[in-house]
Amino acid sequence: MRVLWITNIIFPAPCKELGLPSPVYGGWMLSSLKAARELRPDMKFAVATVYNGNDMKVIHNDEITYYLVPSRSDNTKYDTSLEALWIKVKEQFDPDVVHIHGTEFAHGLAYLRACGTDNACVSVQGLISVIANYYYAGMTFWDIIRNVTIRDILRFDTIFNQKRKFVKRGEYEKEYIQSVSHIIGRTSWDRTHIWAINPNAQYHFCNETLRPSFYQHKWEYHKCEKYSIFLSQASYPIKGLHKVLEAMPLVLRRFPDAHLKVAGSSIIDRAAYRISGYGKYVRTLIKKFGLQDKITFLGTLSEEEMCEHYLAANVFICPSSIENSPNSLGEAQILGVPHIAAYVGGVVDMMEGNEEGLYRFEEVEMLAEKICALFSMSDYDNDRTIKNASERHSKVLNSQSLLEIYRTIRENE
Repeated sequence: MRVLWITNIIFPAPCKELGLPSPVYGGWMLSSLKAARELRPDMKFAVATVYNGNDMKVIHNDEITYYLVPSRSDNTKYDTSLEALWIKVKEQFDPDVVHIHGTEFAHGLAYLRACGTDNACVSVQGLISVIANYYYAGMTFWDIIRNVTIRDILRFDTIFNQKRKFVKRGEYEKEYIQSVSHIIGRTSWDRTHIWAINPNAQYHFCNETLRPSFYQHKWEYHKCEKYSIFLSQASYPIKGLHKVLEAMPLVLRRFPDAHLKVAGSSIIDRAAYRISGYGKYVRTLIKKFGLQDKITFLGTLSEEEMCEHYLAANVFICPSSIENSPNSLGEAQILGVPHIAAYVGGVVDMMEGNEEGLYRFEEVEMLAEKICALFSMSDYDNDRTIKNASERHSKVLNSQSLLEIYRTIRENE
C-alpha cells in the first residue's frame, strides 16, 4: 500500500537537507509515522507539505519520499498555483490512500480540488471553524481595544483581525469536511461537529501517538519544584494564560512561593513596535496583580526540555478556552504530572478518572482552589492517570487503528 501524507509542517529529514531548523510542533506525527512503519515495513509512505521556495523538491530519506511544494501564500489563504503541483505529486507517487493531517490551512484543500477526493481522508486536529467562536477567551471588547498596539495596526493583526482570519480559515475547513467521505477524529466533541458539518462522512476513531521522550519517564513529587505551575504555551488568547494570571493572587495568598512557568518565547518583553495586543494585555495583568517576579517564559523548548519541565512542575494546567484533545495534556498525563484542565471541547474525554481536575474556564476561583489543593498533596497517586494515558496513546494500538482505517478506505474506493 502506498500512502501520501499531507502535513502542516516540514519533517526533520527535509529540514536537515535544506538547512532549516527542525519544527518544534507536530512531533506526534513523526512518532505516528515511525510506529506505522514498524508495524508495516512493506508500506510506502510519502510526506508532502508546502514551503517558501521556488521549485518543487523531492527528497528521499530512509525509504520515505518527501515532497516540498512551493507556495508564496501565508498558509491562511488559498493558493491556486498549488493545484497543478499537487497533480504532479499524485502522478509521481500514485498513492492508494491520501491522508491530510489537519484542516487549519488551505494547501491540503488545493489537493482535493485538483486531484479529487477518492481514497482521501482528513484527520481533525483542532476545528478552526468552532474555535473561532471562543477566540476572545473571555476578553471584553474594551479589553481588546485598550490594548491595541502599534504592531497590531501596522500588521492589521489586532485580536479582532485574528478572529476574522480564523473565521475565514473555518470556511475552508468546512469545505474539507464536506468534500471527503472519510474523517479521522478522537473525541466526542470533534465527532459531533463533524456530524453537524457532514452527516454522510464515515467517522474513524484513532487516538494520537505522543513524542518518544514522554513514554520514558514518570513524575515524582520529591523531585519536582514545589509550588511551580507549568503551561505548555500561551501565545494567543485561546490558550488562557490571562485566566491563570487572574487566579494567581488567590494562589499566592496561601502559597506565596508559587511560580508560573510558560513554555515559549516571552510575549511581554518586547519593544512597543513588536508586542501584540494580547502580549500587552498579559503585561497589564501582571503589573495589576504584582506578578512580575512570579512568571517566567522559558523560550522555545526541544522535546527533551519540554519533558524536563513537565517533570519539574508541581502542577500542569491546560487553561484553554477551547481544545479538541491537546497533546500537552496527554503528555502531562502519561508522565503522571498532577494536572488541571478547563471543561471545554474534547478535553472532557481525556479527563476520565480525574473529573475533579476539571473546572469551568471562566471560574478562576475554582482554578485557584484546585491549584492549592494539588500543592497541598505530597502523596499524589498517578498510577491510574498513567495507565489511562498509556492506553490512549499506545503506539501499537494507534498504529493498528490507523492502518485499519487505510485498509478500509482503499477497499471502499
